[in-house]
Parts: sequence; C-alpha cells; structure tokens
Amino acid sequence: AYFCFLMTALGVTAGAHRLWSHRSYKAKLPLRIFLAAANSMAFQNDIYEWSRDHRVHHKYSETDADPHNARRGFFFSHIGWLFVRKHRDVIEKGRKLDFTDLLDDPVVRFQRKYYKSSVVLMCFVIPTVVPWYLWGESLWNAYFLASILRYTISLNVTWLVNSAAHMYGNRPYDKNINPRQNTLVTLGAIGEGFHNYHHTFPFDYSASELGLKFNPTTWFIDFMFWLGLVTDRKQAPKEMIQARKERTGDGSA
Repeated sequence: AYFCFLMTALGVTAGAHRLWSHRSYKAKLPLRIFLAAANSMAFQNDIYEWSRDHRVHHKYSETDADPHNARRGFFFSHIGWLFVRKHRDVIEKGRKLDFTDLLDDPVVRFQRKYYKSSVVLMCFVIPTVVPWYLWGESLWNAYFLASILRYTISLNVTWLVNSAAHMYGNRPYDKNINPRQNTLVTLGAIGEGFHNYHHTFPFDYSASELGLKFNPTTWFIDFMFWLGLVTDRKQAPKEMIQARKERTGDGSA
C-alpha cells in the first residue's frame, strides 16, 4: 500500500505537476511512460486536464478564475470545487491559455485516450491482484488497503496543497500572495508543501530551495537525472532567491 502511495504521489508531483504543468525539466520516453502510468494510478483526472487546471490556477491564483480558489474557504479549495460547476471565469480565462504543448506529447495523448481503462488497471486491479497473487494476501485486504485506502489518502494529501498550503504557514519569499510554506503538507505530499516558494518560482524543478529539508520528489528527479532519463532541470539562482526574500518576504527565513 505504501509503495502504491509513493508511485501515486510521483505520478502527480514529478509527473503532472513539475514535468507537464510547469515544464521544469525534460524527461525521456521511458520515464514519461512510467509517470503517465503512475498518474493513472493516482486517478485525479488525466495529465492534460490536471495540467490545464493547474496552469489556470497559477495564472489566476486566488481569483474566481482559479479552479480551487482558496479565498472561498478551506472546504471549497480542498474538495468542494469538485462538487460544483466551474466558475465561468475559470472556463473563459482558461480558454486564453495555450495547452498545445501537452497534446504534442504522444504519452499524454495516449493516456488521455485510454484513461478510463488505465485507471481501472492501475488504480484498482494491480494494487489488488499483486498482493493476492504474489504473497497470498486476501482480495478483501488488498482491495481496501492497497487500493481504496491508499487512493483516499493520496487524494486528500494532494487536496491539502490546494487548501492548507494556501492558508496556514509562513511566507518567506512573497508575503503578498496566499500560498504558504507548510511542513505537514510537505511531509504528506512528498515535497510539495514549500508552496510560497513554488508560487514565487514556479519554474524551479525542485519546488523548493535545493537541499532544503524534505523533498522526495526532487530526490527522485535527481536520481532519474543520474540515470540519464532527465535533462534540463530548471532552478532559481541563489542570488535571485535571496533578493526576492529581502524584497517581498515576511522575514521568517
């Protein structure tokens, strides 16, 4: 169950988020295929939809055009936004952004075309069948632990980036925006809780200051770089980070 959770998380953090949404690094075909499969295990909309909504979120953060606008409250930004129709500003302003680069990737197109069947296989069948077949776990336990419980936890951990990390924590890089540095979200979302940094420097592949604290997603990308599957990692220069802290930070770091 924990292995599936880590794979699920990487499909979102290293895949849909840092690779496809922000283009903060380049990944070769084998890694993109793995991340797409992991993203199907996450079952949080296909890569194209996830990345599209996330780019709109960054462009129009904390406005009515933000799909999960945190100014509408914790519940809305956490899960409520999925229960209602999108605000018309999300649709209208989202249409003005260019997402052609996403569909230029054959891996994204393939996953989008076969998304439903890939979700059934990766999110539910494999986590259930593997423990049952390989080491005799009961189908009941395998399904409700490695599949359902793991899926529920991974969903809420991801949603906490939209809710808690936009409401609770310090803002050492830019005190004028809502996103915060949230340690608990960082631990649960394997490195995605350095959110004030991420919204200040969204192009940085590590989504935090390099070498800072706990960031397994960055470790994974660095390991893939060592294997030769990752190139062109983008990062903010230390001088730029320090200058931004001094100019707009809240003085907490």
